[in-house]
Amino acid sequence: MNVPDSRALGQIPGAGQTLLQRLPLARSRPWIGYGVAIVASLTGLFVRWFVADTLPEGFPYITFFPAVILTAFFFGVGPGILSAVLCGLLSWYYFIAPVESFALPYRAVVALGFYLFIVTVDIALVHWMQHANRRLVVEQRRSAELADTREMLFKELQHRVGNNLQMMSSILSLQQRGVRDEEGKVALADASRRIGLVGRLQRTLYSADGAQLSLASYIERIVRDTLEASGRDDVSFLFDAQVSGSLPSESAIPTALVVAEAVSNAIEHAYSDNGGPIDVTLVDGEEDCFIICIQDEGDGLPEDFVLEGATSLGLRIANTLGRSLGGEFTLANRQDGQGAIARLVIPHASEDTVNAAA
Repeated sequence: MNVPDSRALGQIPGAGQTLLQRLPLARSRPWIGYGVAIVASLTGLFVRWFVADTLPEGFPYITFFPAVILTAFFFGVGPGILSAVLCGLLSWYYFIAPVESFALPYRAVVALGFYLFIVTVDIALVHWMQHANRRLVVEQRRSAELADTREMLFKELQHRVGNNLQMMSSILSLQQRGVRDEEGKVALADASRRIGLVGRLQRTLYSADGAQLSLASYIERIVRDTLEASGRDDVSFLFDAQVSGSLPSESAIPTALVVAEAVSNAIEHAYSDNGGPIDVTLVDGEEDCFIICIQDEGDGLPEDFVLEGATSLGLRIANTLGRSLGGEFTLANRQDGQGAIARLVIPHASEDTVNAAA
């Protein structure tokens, strides 16, 4: 991995960064850092004089170390080195015997050597930390740019896939006009409707970060889109969601097709002549499952109706997709005899599925 050079690191803007990430301060105006180094060194001297009577003999650097460390921490290596030199000279002259001289007896050499070692380590550690922080900022910016690019490409891909599906739906609609056989026309119309539904959902079906779908809002959107696609203004729907769960993205398309088929079946058969309401409910089942019910107020199903023997391709598809989801799709008359009820049972997302999506 290439390490960014100091010039590139120095050009990182401070906006949106923490104070630690912006260190050293005033890089574009170094004279500020050197001025602070002088002031900090003199402050260390005055504080050392002030506490001289309270300290035992020795400790010539006790107030100078903080000046060096803080200067290097906030303003960088250069000001830190200047502060270290000034503090070393001041402590040597005023607090290392013989005082008020720059003599170099053995004890002074040992004391200065100790001081030099400590401030060198401190400045080096501060410099390493600041360099690591600047590298971290650079990597964070690169990661943010890559994430933005990935999200943009993902959305563009979703948009193009949705457009292609919509185009295929339009082609099937055009093909339908040239077919004379009524069964063929119905088959093409159904295929066009299903592909068009998937195309409309595709643009917002998945997210780049793999977030799961809100089941309630997803089901409501499917029902609304199906009604709008039917062109029936006389059919209304009521939606009642009593759960706040999520739907794994891999289950989204099969669920959409089953719910759309149930709504289309109600529109086509229950309200073929006159309009009416469609009640859609979403509840939690007793065995870790969601139950989606689509009810109409039509004439109901024939007494001998059996879903497994239905000739409707759409119902056969819904039945198959219900099983593929690990659940079940059923269609029967309501107990009150006021129409039919389609029910789709979907198992809750397992923890493994949730973790994989996250």
